[in-house]
Amino acid sequence: MASTLELDDRGVIVACGHCGTKNRLAYERLGDAVQCGQCKQSIKAPNEPIEVKSTADFDRLIATSALPVLVDYWAPWCGPCRMVAPELQKVATRQAGHAIVAKVNTDELGDIGQRFGIRSIPTLAVFGGGKELLRESGAKPAEAIEAFLARAQAATPAR
Repeated sequence: MASTLELDDRGVIVACGHCGTKNRLAYERLGDAVQCGQCKQSIKAPNEPIEVKSTADFDRLIATSALPVLVDYWAPWCGPCRMVAPELQKVATRQAGHAIVAKVNTDELGDIGQRFGIRSIPTLAVFGGGKELLRESGAKPAEAIEAFLARAQAATPAR
């Protein structure tokens, strides 16, 4: 399933569910309540995995996101990666407003995989405050992914 969310240099671009206008949710304010700039209806927090398209977008997201970022390092040819995709969708839906789920295709963005020493996929990592907090490899059900996310958040030092 292709994400309807996009990243740019300042935030996550989402379409208003009411009028369709594209709005930017600034990275630094991802946990805040937001209204559409056009129709003033409430805009929901990102509730699906965001496909990262560039190294620059990845770096900005993990460095400035107000919410923890759960990163899924994956590749389209990987069977376990395809198995974990619907589980990540569940996590993104349930954690909307509390965490961001991002997907990094290591075939397309190999430099990120190399920089972080990704040796097997799927690998999940949680970033907070620009730093990797915790990492695990292997396909897991949504409940185990959420427990992993909670462990990472518990290990996060106060800002």
